[in-house]
Amino acid sequence: MCGITGWVSFDRDLRGAADAVDAMTATMECRGPDDRGTWIEGPAALGHRRLAIIDLPGGRQPMTAQTPSGTVALVYSGETYNYTELRRELVSRGHTFRTDSDTEVVLRGYLEWGEGLPERLNGMFAFAVWDGRVDKLLMIRDRMGIKPFYFHETADGVLFGSEPKAILANPLAAPRVTLDGLRELFTMVKTPGHAIWDKMHEVEPGTVVTVDRSGLRRRAYWTLETREHTDDRETTIATVRGLLDDIVRRQLVSDVPRCTLLSGGLDSSAMTAIAARQLAEQGETVRSFAVDFAGQAENFVADQLRGTPDTPYVHDVARASGTEHQDIVLDVQALADPEVRARVITARDIPAGFGDMDASLYLLFRAIREHSTVALSGESADEVFGGYLQFFDEEARGADTFPWLVRMGRDFGDDADVLRPDLDARLDLPGYVRDNYAGAARGIRRLDGESDFEYRMRRICHLHLTRFVRILLDRKDRASMAVGLEVRVPFCDHRLVEYVYNTPWALKSFDGREKSLLREATADVLPRSVYERIKSPYPSTQDPKYAVALQDHVKELLSNPSHRVFDLVDHARLARAAHRETPQITQASRRGLERALDLAVWLDLYRPELALD
Repeated sequence: MCGITGWVSFDRDLRGAADAVDAMTATMECRGPDDRGTWIEGPAALGHRRLAIIDLPGGRQPMTAQTPSGTVALVYSGETYNYTELRRELVSRGHTFRTDSDTEVVLRGYLEWGEGLPERLNGMFAFAVWDGRVDKLLMIRDRMGIKPFYFHETADGVLFGSEPKAILANPLAAPRVTLDGLRELFTMVKTPGHAIWDKMHEVEPGTVVTVDRSGLRRRAYWTLETREHTDDRETTIATVRGLLDDIVRRQLVSDVPRCTLLSGGLDSSAMTAIAARQLAEQGETVRSFAVDFAGQAENFVADQLRGTPDTPYVHDVARASGTEHQDIVLDVQALADPEVRARVITARDIPAGFGDMDASLYLLFRAIREHSTVALSGESADEVFGGYLQFFDEEARGADTFPWLVRMGRDFGDDADVLRPDLDARLDLPGYVRDNYAGAARGIRRLDGESDFEYRMRRICHLHLTRFVRILLDRKDRASMAVGLEVRVPFCDHRLVEYVYNTPWALKSFDGREKSLLREATADVLPRSVYERIKSPYPSTQDPKYAVALQDHVKELLSNPSHRVFDLVDHARLARAAHRETPQITQASRRGLERALDLAVWLDLYRPELALD
C-alpha cells in the first residue's frame, strides 16, 4: 500500500521541474511512511511514497524495466492477491525477477500483456505506467474502486495522484470548487468520475485511462454485468463459503503484522472467525480490534437504527475464535477535538460530513497502527449481500431515487438545512439527485423473465455496489492511509461481488432476514448470539456531552461572522442549532453542527476558490 503521483507534460522536459514533483510526492508521506522515490525522464515524472507490506527490502519504487525501445516505469499502490500465480506464469514465459514483490509482477505483467493486464489482476490497486517506448501513460484502477486515483488534465498532458492533495500541490492545479462540486459534496450520490475539485476527475473503478500526444482516452475493462444464476440454495451457500475461504487466505498474506476489525456484526465476525481458523492451522493467533465509547453502556438507548451495543457481541466472537482482542475506547474529548477534525478533513481533502463516525474511524485506525500495519475489514458486505435496512423498507424500495437517501432523510434529516437559503436554491440538490438517479438506473440489464420485484431489487443492489459502496470505500481508505495502515476488504473481491450480485433476491433473503447467504455460509464459525443478531450500523456516540462540545465549538465559530464559512452556511440557522437545549439535539441537528464545523476547517486548510455563480 502506498501513495502515488505523477506529471506528464509532452511539451517540456520535466527534469527541470523536480521541485514540483518532490512537492507532489511529499503530500503522500502519510500513505507511505517507509520510503520515497521519484523518477523523471523527458516528459514524464513519477513520485512514490511506500508503505512496505510485501518484500520489505525489494519493493522500492518507482520501478523500471529497460527494453531495447525505451524505459517502462511504474508507480503502484495496493495489493495483487494472485501475484504468485501470475509470477509463475510470467516465469514460464521467460521473464526473470529481481525481487519477490507484487509490484514487479505487475510491471512484468504489463510488459507481457500490455493493456490486457488489469483483467488478470485480483486485488485492490491504483497504478500508473509510463511506457517510454511509445510515450504513453496508463492509469489503472481496481474494479470496485477500493484504492483512490485522481487526475487533472493540463494543456499538454496530465497530473495524477492517489489523492487530490498531490495534484493540488502542483501550481497548474487551482483549488477551485464550483456549484457542481458543492452539489456532489452535499448529496450522497457519488457520481462516477466526479472529484469535487474543478477540472479534477477520478479514474473510475474498472477503468484504464490512457494519455498520449493525441489526447486522453478511457476504456472500461470491467463492469458489473447481469448474468443468469442457476445454482440452487445449497450450492450457492457452498460457493459463497468457498470463495470466502479463498479470499481471506489470500488477503492474510503479509510480511508485516496484520489484524482484523471486529464490530460484532455478521460481516466482521464471519471474516474474523475464518481468519482465526486459517491462522490457527499455522499456529498463529489473530489480533482483533473494536471501537467503543466511554460510557456507551450507560448511555446506550436502542433506536430504529441500532438495537444493541456492539461490545457484548465483539467479546463473544473474540472468545469463540480465540483472538487476541483489544477494545479501543474513545472519549468525548477525543471525538470532538478540533485537531482530530482537522486531521480527518486533511485525510479526505473535503468536508465529507460523517461527523463523529469519521473521527472515531480515524482514531481507531491510529490506535491500531501502533500494533499492526495491515487490517482486514468487513466493509462492503452489506452492499454485496443486502444488509441495509433500505433493502427491506417498502418506501425505499419503491422510491425513484437512491434508496439510502430515503432512509437517511427519515433517520437523520437533511444536514443541508444549515446552508444559506439563496445558496440552497442555486444548488437545487433535489434536482441534482433526480438527474443522477436517472443516469445511475439507466442501463441495468434485466434478465428475460425476471419479475418486476426481482428487477427492482437488482437495481437497488446495483446502485449500492456502483455508488454507495464507493463513498464508504473512500472514507475507509483515507482514514486508514492517513496513519499508514493498510485496510483490506475481502468482501470486495470481484469474484464474490459478481456471483452474489446475480443471485436472485429470493435467495439473498431466503429466511426473510438480511444477508441470509452470508449467515448460512459462515454459521459453523459464528457464535449463536452473532448469528441471531439484527443488523446494526457502524456505531455513533450517544454521550450528550458530545453534542454540548459541538455547540461550544460552533458558538466560537459564530463569534467570527466574517469567516468564509458564512458564504455557505446561514449564520442565523446555525445559531439556533447551537443554542438548542441538549435534550432537543437530535442526530439530524447534530449533523448540521458537524457539517458547519467541517466546512469551516476545510476552508481554513485548503482556502479553495468558491465559484458560487
